Amino acid sequence: MAHAKSTGNPNDFILPDLGEGVHEAELIAWRVQVGQAVKEHDILAEMETDKALVEVPSPRDGVIAALHGKPGDILKVGNPLVTYEAEGDEAAAKPAAAASAGKQAEAGVNGTRAAVAAEADLSPDTYERTEDDGTVVGSLKPMAGLQAEPGKVLAAPAVRRLARDLGVDITTVKGTGIGGRVTDKDVRAAAAGGATRRPGRSDVAPMEPEEPRSGLTAPAGTPPAMRAPAATPTVRTTTPPLPPAATGRVPAAAPGEPVTRIPFRGVRRTIANRLRESVNQAVHFNVMDEADVSALDVLRRKLAAASGEKVSFLPFIASAVCRVLTMPQFRAMNATVDDNAEEIVQHRAVHLGIATDTESGLMVPVIRDCDALGVLEIGRQITALAASARDRSIPREQLLGSTFTISNVGSHAGRFATPIINYPEVAILAVGRARQAPVIRSTAAGPAFAIGNLLPLSLACDHRVVDGATAALALAKIVELLQDPEGLLGPARG
Repeated sequence: MAHAKSTGNPNDFILPDLGEGVHEAELIAWRVQVGQAVKEHDILAEMETDKALVEVPSPRDGVIAALHGKPGDILKVGNPLVTYEAEGDEAAAKPAAAASAGKQAEAGVNGTRAAVAAEADLSPDTYERTEDDGTVVGSLKPMAGLQAEPGKVLAAPAVRRLARDLGVDITTVKGTGIGGRVTDKDVRAAAAGGATRRPGRSDVAPMEPEEPRSGLTAPAGTPPAMRAPAATPTVRTTTPPLPPAATGRVPAAAPGEPVTRIPFRGVRRTIANRLRESVNQAVHFNVMDEADVSALDVLRRKLAAASGEKVSFLPFIASAVCRVLTMPQFRAMNATVDDNAEEIVQHRAVHLGIATDTESGLMVPVIRDCDALGVLEIGRQITALAASARDRSIPREQLLGSTFTISNVGSHAGRFATPIINYPEVAILAVGRARQAPVIRSTAAGPAFAIGNLLPLSLACDHRVVDGATAALALAKIVELLQDPEGLLGPARG
């Protein structure tokens, strides 16, 4: 585990990097206490990032002099986690412990500020892009630049929110942070010094947007279908807000009403960020159909009896998807969008994401080279990955790099869906709940009515990359394979 920067105190253990792109974590529980002797590799604390639960080990033998933070605090990578007593000098350890008490209080403040940041505006224009925000939905994006672009203000969401609350025009504030980043101190100083003001929350009509949105600007020569829409200017007003009855806005909670407030951070915040990015970037369209899986149901029961394993529809669906994605005419759907390079990346291997519902929110474990696996192996990996995702033991690498995603909404309820693409992928398949229904089948005597087992399928694609005809034909091919399932048992490739 890599160590972060030093504080100048050799007895401070700095919260290290907990994974690429992770720059803060929530303290879940301490595993040690002040005065306790620890050995190297003993677990100091349990931390939760927006990726996973992490145990932080001690880098050395020693005695704990101070703990920096309390459960529920958000701790920043690079800040002290614990302070050890000075070796061979108990007198020197006491001032260190006293100093750390003040730092501990400060850590609590920092945790509060981080919680405020988690509740801040998550729009693309205000989201701080220095975070690896691709873990939950299966992509790893490069970190954004540390220098502000011309005409662009670098500031964290919490700082932007503070500026709005104080009525400060953040574009007029000179940032003193790294790369010219505007800090909360800069905003407060500007407010106290009479900086250019814009209407604060109490000055703006409640239904007006708080921040203008801007799209990406495509370079010259980019086809119109790939260009983001032009930004729409936001008009602000100083008109006094109307009362709730006039605006239709209902207070979040009546006075005295019992409510539960849950911090909007960790996995849930990452999901929100990724979904917003997908909706803002991808041009979604949907194709829906049903497959008569009566024959598939018979085959999976035979396979379960022969193997002694539980076999669901999902491994067969995954096998069918892999076969379709490896066909040359449908290779455009096994792709991701590289926004930075403005390129469409088509993948040869199918790295299949399986959307998994957990207590912490949606996670998408990835089956690498799924097209090289048979049905039984796919089923085993789905089971193992889902279990590790739910108990938060899944390696971070298993949540990255998917090229196509399947979401089995039918495991809960429902038929058809309009799934959100697992961006930067370009397609996702939602599977509904199978049901018995009348069907018409071809027989030697002609069409005949029968009772079939119909499985609803909903395919969502990014219309910038995938044509409607391609999506419709791909879904039809998936239906065809599921209705004649004998060829799905082996790998799609090799």
